[in-house]
Amino acid sequence: MTGKTAIVGDGDSIMVFKAAGVDTFPAEDEKKAKEVLRRIAKDYQIIFLTENLSAPLEEFLKRFDETAYPVVLSIPTKNGSTGYGIQSLKNAMERALGVDILFHKN
Repeated sequence: MTGKTAIVGDGDSIMVFKAAGVDTFPAEDEKKAKEVLRRIAKDYQIIFLTENLSAPLEEFLKRFDETAYPVVLSIPTKNGSTGYGIQSLKNAMERALGVDILFHKN
């Protein structure tokens, strides 16, 4: 599992990652994304998941907070960001460090 990275999301949003050498797993809805995540979690250290799939899977994704790997990161789709990815990163940082070191907003 040395440094393996994957992305799960709709085909158009993940295509550029494939060109960069990241393993891609298309998932058009949260049911398929959950299925893919279960299957690949043990094989990857970092898994990017598009925001449109991360938000509805928020409760399911909490299980990955309990282990060192994989780290599941929410990223925007080809249509742009909803703000969910930034907010989840901010929450994770606050949980881990007890303070907001990224945005310094109250």
